[in-house]
Amino acid sequence: MFGSHFYHEKTRKCVAAFGRLFNNIYVVRNNASDGGYGQTKVPLSYAPKSKYLERIRENPDVLTDTKIALKLPRMSFEINGITFDSTRQLQKVNSVSGLAASGSNAARSKLYTGVPYILSFQLNIYAKSQDDALQIVEQILPTFSPQYSLTMIPYKNELPDYREDIPITIVGVGFNDDFEGEVGARRTIVYNLDFEMRVSYHGGFSDGEIIRKSTSKLYEMDAGNLIADSDGFVSRVEITPDPTTIIGLADSDFGFTETWYDSAGW
Repeated sequence: MFGSHFYHEKTRKCVAAFGRLFNNIYVVRNNASDGGYGQTKVPLSYAPKSKYLERIRENPDVLTDTKIALKLPRMSFEINGITFDSTRQLQKVNSVSGLAASGSNAARSKLYTGVPYILSFQLNIYAKSQDDALQIVEQILPTFSPQYSLTMIPYKNELPDYREDIPITIVGVGFNDDFEGEVGARRTIVYNLDFEMRVSYHGGFSDGEIIRKSTSKLYEMDAGNLIADSDGFVSRVEITPDPTTIIGLADSDFGFTETWYDSAGW
């Protein structure tokens, strides 16, 4: 129904790119003399918040359960929404071109304007103390003011020179502390950071013909012989690439051949 199969892995690439923004965050704990004595890298994983909290709050039994309590602090993130963005919709006939899949020098691979969408992400920070949680939050917030842009090469094989700038905006920060639980319960401080990533989804690639010949006809005004006030043909010029076997890349160094025809060679 929809034509040939294509899959650009756009959502998968965006999820991976979002996660890589937060995979190098550390927490440092100081002693009484304000000297650093411990540095911990905060683990990051893709997981729903509810399942992660359930796993953190489990109370392992050394006799009947082999699970080990999760060590805090740590982070998780997940994608929780895909929404159409009508404010960024462009004309559908616009396109970008690359080398043709067939290898022909008379055709180019064409990719039409994508459809804009907003991917919603939530980053969750789990910690046992406010100091650990705030260290992580303060390392993230200054980077988004409130937007941060990354550059992606979404079609490395088909369009290696094509770059797509993807803005990521932080839209909200939430906080939750369950210190009112039971005395023996494990305390977990949770910060929720909501983000929006603006991406575009493209269809499949198609081969389109390249303009390899330009023809212009020159007329003299009011010089026609057959009809009053008509223009008379003077000459015709044709422009073709030289050599004609050139592929036609944007940075190719080639010339053009101009051929002129007068009225006798019409």
